[in-house]
Amino acid sequence: MLFKELRELEIRSKKINIGMSGSGWMARGFIRQVKYVPGMDVKLLVSSDPVKAKNILLETVMDERKILLSDNPEKATGWIESGGYVVTADYEMLGSVEIIDIVTDVTPWPESGIEAAYHAIKNGKDVVIVNIEADVTAGRILKKMADEKGVLYSVSSGDEPGCLAELWDFVQTLGYTPVVIGKGKNNPLSPEANPDTVKESAMKSKKDPYQVASYVDGTKTMFEMACAANATGCRPMRRGMIGPKANLKNVSKIFALIEDNGISTHTHAVDFVQGEEMSGGVFITVKIEDQVIQNDLEYLKVGIGKYFTFFRPYHLWFLEAPLSFARAYLYKKPTLVPVNKPSAEVLTVAKKDLKPGDTLDTFGGYTFYGLIDTYENYQKEKALPVGIAPGAKLKNPVQKNQIIHWDDVELDEKNIAVKLRRKQEESEMS
Repeated sequence: MLFKELRELEIRSKKINIGMSGSGWMARGFIRQVKYVPGMDVKLLVSSDPVKAKNILLETVMDERKILLSDNPEKATGWIESGGYVVTADYEMLGSVEIIDIVTDVTPWPESGIEAAYHAIKNGKDVVIVNIEADVTAGRILKKMADEKGVLYSVSSGDEPGCLAELWDFVQTLGYTPVVIGKGKNNPLSPEANPDTVKESAMKSKKDPYQVASYVDGTKTMFEMACAANATGCRPMRRGMIGPKANLKNVSKIFALIEDNGISTHTHAVDFVQGEEMSGGVFITVKIEDQVIQNDLEYLKVGIGKYFTFFRPYHLWFLEAPLSFARAYLYKKPTLVPVNKPSAEVLTVAKKDLKPGDTLDTFGGYTFYGLIDTYENYQKEKALPVGIAPGAKLKNPVQKNQIIHWDDVELDEKNIAVKLRRKQEESEMS
């Protein structure tokens, strides 16, 4: 159905005009993928490095004469209407260029995603964000702003939270009781990982060592599962989750409830597994009491007993995201949105002993990593949300592997991520 309707758009010479921020490997892959999707095109690209952004766009546009560097919304609109593409360093253009239909951010940096979404929503444009870090940091306030403006805010499909949202809808619709929703981690967990320890693997994969380190130290996984938790109401069973080694044969037994000899302390939990077989996939383990359905699922080779795991063996991240853009434009349907009452947060933890005056670097760096916990524990602990940790300056000493609190740091109050996070906190307190 999506393909047919997108093809009809293209036949009518009407494409979904996408405005996006980002110029890294994720952005490059997204632009490359959209090239092959009928009925949509990335027409406006925002980056702090416009030259790099232009070169990425040129790989698909193939004609430099079609690309305009401009900070003028009217000029940009006219250029796009005539078939061209626009590159700028000005995030406000995402909202002010009239011809843009949907805005996104394809980076892993909360500040970038929040700024892109903020300007889009303020100007009445729909947002489908690939940046889950931005959603975990300020997604609820962005959703509230979007609702007030009468526009759509959604996290895209492709990354684990979006894929889990689709699997969640499947399980919930069939009436099965979710015990654990989760992902298969792509690499062994090592909270002390930094750009130096992953240098070799980053070079082999031609990826940013900081980004690779954020996968290995667990920060990325914590963000992903917090995003999924806050969209479903699920919550972690303990700080950092459990993360057992598992495969398709034993995962249902492992995540059974404690009274059934498993490790799950409650239903509606988020977690992850380690091990090659489920790496890169997403899953939901459910409990089914109806013996007839148990027998039918056993016959269908889904499992045995009363616990069954529905597993999708891949997620295609930004390559799959265009599906959400199509659903948003054609049907005004989001893929994943945070619910009003959060259930999880990612806390900031010191990666080494820190002293007053030290500055927290960035995800996958040398100074901190993230750990998921329940939102209730986050509030009790008064922990610093990891999404606003980069750039924070220490006021108090914090020992290695200890939680960094709001009161331990001085934040850049001009940073839009900090501003909207504070606004979100104030909104939820009232």
